[in-house]
Amino acid sequence: MNILGNLLPQPSAQPRKRQRRTIELKSKREIEIMRQSAKIVATVLKEISEMVEPGMTTADLDAHAEKRIREMGATPSFKGYHGFPASICSSVNNEVVHGIPNKKKVICEGDVLKVDTGAYYQGFHGDSCITIAVGEVTPDAADLIRVAEEALYAGIEQVKAGNYLLDIAGAIEDRVKAGGFSVVEDFTGHGVGRNLHEEPSVFNFRTREMPNVKLRAGMTLAIEPIVNAGSKFTRILKDKWTAVTVDNSLSAQFEHTVLVTEDGYEILTDRSKV
Repeated sequence: MNILGNLLPQPSAQPRKRQRRTIELKSKREIEIMRQSAKIVATVLKEISEMVEPGMTTADLDAHAEKRIREMGATPSFKGYHGFPASICSSVNNEVVHGIPNKKKVICEGDVLKVDTGAYYQGFHGDSCITIAVGEVTPDAADLIRVAEEALYAGIEQVKAGNYLLDIAGAIEDRVKAGGFSVVEDFTGHGVGRNLHEEPSVFNFRTREMPNVKLRAGMTLAIEPIVNAGSKFTRILKDKWTAVTVDNSLSAQFEHTVLVTEDGYEILTDRSKV
């Protein structure tokens, strides 16, 4: 259910019983490193949000992201991850997640552009996503983007030691449904740290199908609601990465890497601080 995780090829060898990974609590030293990896991600996304304009290609954005991540002493988390060929996921309009940057993919006025990226710095990952309204978008598109971002922060507001994943999920789901949109259930957020995807799965909707983990100080979570204007259902294109809405409706996504503290949270990928 984690982003990227459900698209990975299955091993051909005799299947073994899956062992669930434990949830890591980060030390003060590790958290400080994650602040740096997250800052790199926030910086890159802020730069991309300021440079995007009609006529650019998604490959242009990918080249900028990789260059800047490496200049800041990190490596792109996504590039080569289970074969993914780029440093960002760039998903446009009805593309939900995992869009592959392409020199032929020209960004147009009115597009709803999702840019997701990660940076690996001194052994730890940061991960974040933004949705960019390219130029002047339709009122409906602007509303979708606004609600998706508000849903992210509604979920983050529930983060503190002693709360549960369902507190986050319920707050996100309620905000999305109040806006008249649907939560994508095919993909979820995740723990993040030494690995790009760690336990637990951070779901965006009420469910009993996944463990309702109690939050503890030192957890680092990638919270990432994906919101569709129409149906919640998605399908994967022939490139085996790009997910699109089944009804061709628009989709928006926002993500932050968030640290759980005793009395609340710290948004590690906060773009307002870079």
